[in-house]
Amino acid sequence: MLNIPEEVHQHYQRLKSELNQHNHAYYVLDDPSIPDSHYDRLMAELQAIEQQYSQLRNSDSPTQRIGGMALDSFSQVRHEVPMLSLDNAFSDAEMMDFDRRIKDRINLDSSQNLTYACEPKLDGVAVSLIYQKGLLIRGATRGDGSIGEDITANVRTIKSIPLSLHGDIFPELLEVRGEIYMPRDGFNHFNKKALESGDKPFVNPRNAAAGSLRQLDSKITATRPLEMCAYSVGQYQGDQKPDSHFAVLNMLGTLGFKINQHIKQVEGLEALEDYYQQLAQLRDKLDYDIDGIVYKVNDLKLQQRLGFVAKAPRWAIARKFPAQEAMTRLLDVEFQVGRTGAVTPVARLEPVFVGGVTVGNATLHNADEINRLGVCVGDTVIVRRAGDVIPQIVKAVVEKRPEGAQPILFPERCPVCQSSVKRVEGEAVARCTGGLFCGAQTKEAIKHYASRKAMDIDGLGDKLVDALVDNELIYSVADLYELKLEKLINLERMAQKSAENLLNSIEASKQTTLPKFLFSLGIREVGEATAQTLANNFGTLDKVIEASVEQLLEVEDVGPVVARHIVDFFRNPDNLSIVEAIINSGVQWKDIDQTAQSLPLKGQTWVLTGTLETMSRAEAKDRLQQFGAKVSGSVSAKTHAVVAGPGAGSKLNKAQSLDIQILTEESLIAFLDNL
Repeated sequence: MLNIPEEVHQHYQRLKSELNQHNHAYYVLDDPSIPDSHYDRLMAELQAIEQQYSQLRNSDSPTQRIGGMALDSFSQVRHEVPMLSLDNAFSDAEMMDFDRRIKDRINLDSSQNLTYACEPKLDGVAVSLIYQKGLLIRGATRGDGSIGEDITANVRTIKSIPLSLHGDIFPELLEVRGEIYMPRDGFNHFNKKALESGDKPFVNPRNAAAGSLRQLDSKITATRPLEMCAYSVGQYQGDQKPDSHFAVLNMLGTLGFKINQHIKQVEGLEALEDYYQQLAQLRDKLDYDIDGIVYKVNDLKLQQRLGFVAKAPRWAIARKFPAQEAMTRLLDVEFQVGRTGAVTPVARLEPVFVGGVTVGNATLHNADEINRLGVCVGDTVIVRRAGDVIPQIVKAVVEKRPEGAQPILFPERCPVCQSSVKRVEGEAVARCTGGLFCGAQTKEAIKHYASRKAMDIDGLGDKLVDALVDNELIYSVADLYELKLEKLINLERMAQKSAENLLNSIEASKQTTLPKFLFSLGIREVGEATAQTLANNFGTLDKVIEASVEQLLEVEDVGPVVARHIVDFFRNPDNLSIVEAIINSGVQWKDIDQTAQSLPLKGQTWVLTGTLETMSRAEAKDRLQQFGAKVSGSVSAKTHAVVAGPGAGSKLNKAQSLDIQILTEESLIAFLDNL
């Protein structure tokens, strides 16, 4: 028996206590105190100590249990077949070890390839559904793996869960296991409504799903946008049981369950890595959160031979993606001013690696969000980054708050021009009242004007705009067209060739379109789609300028707030003088013919989903809008057509269920070319 150093013993006890606390917060209270990535690191550290000093391991170790105890608020049920967790792999080397261990155990030559079933690992809540003679009789959470909570009334409200199995042939008794989750669109919509009504929003979709399933009133659960994806079976009593995991999934699909469309059967380690990379690229385009890939030996007889270790099967592993949440420290908060005067608090963080990049800044949105989080300078915070989304603080770890932590005070004066900061009743955003007098607003207006989706002035980056304004070479967007070579080359780091290229790009921007020009002006609430709609409905800039609130309200998708912003913008003499100066400098476009023939798609709503390979999604959107179509981000009964490329997901499924016309990218191009 190895002698255990006292410092190791003490560290082990601290780790064990901390992990048990986190388990309680995550599984019982449904209020995780740390991100999954940090928990995984603590667990790996504990496992390493137990591997070296096995005499430390006992029944109260977090490595010997799956989760916390089930809540008392629901009746408890025992799982006849335990719902086990999975071991994790974080690297290619760990995957190679996993594959090697399996081959060694079944005496398979290392040169031979195993067949694996691959599935995205949904970030939701694991559940068990029992069907007897084809009817749903019980739904339960995983709980601690052995005992879960009876949530039958709640799962019956989820429309993707069949109340009776489809078809005439099914097992006498079938236990279906799956993941209940909240799609991103549903999560965002729910949180928006919660904020509007003054309720507390959910931190992330996983918490939203868990909280929704734990409602004692199933009528509340029924209002939540939950879905379930089936991924395995537990109990099975019946003839003709499938012989592979992939066949099991196909069977579940025929019985009426939602099966992830990205499941795949592959052979060998190289194919596993290819699948991992494909899903990593696709991850941020999915309508649901995934935190990794689950690999399972496909042959069920092989699974049986391989068996289990403690609380996990030998034949399966979860290959985790880089963490999208991490803990760090809030060092300071700075307040930035945008082009519309919006004052936004930006958190300066102790740099931390999360979501595949090092993050040093995160948005705090507004004063309401600061108050909701209750965060102070000096706090330990949880930072989340998903895809290209700006990192944000999702929680303050209050129990780690140091002495001397400072509350965050929202400024009463603009940090740039010292004008007063005001908040309009009913708006979450506070704004600087300095207008174009404020240097920050001027800079941001120019940056927006020059951006790719606006006037697309190549070479006019953020730092150059700052330099042009700071050196008093320009005071508004109109001044861009008055820039001279001799002034530009005097700027620091501006070579003659770069200056010439910039002037050429500014000159090229004079040929534009009415929608792009309207968007470039930076009118509040007027994005690309609204700019296109205004152009299509009025045809000329003069008609947009002259339009009243009443006339604007007749335009589809223009509400009272947007209409008022448009009218206020063009009633401002300073704005009109800038628009006039731009036009006088030579900026021009073709007016839009408003005859029905020129807008054949007017009144139609189209949806783009998946990857487009010949043209970008932005190009496809522009072309559709030019013909009068509205391009939406969601599918409904009012959708006219859906363009689906590789990787199309839930939107394609919904379109098929609603019998909506579906086009490939190739057929879209042919269709548009013939209009």
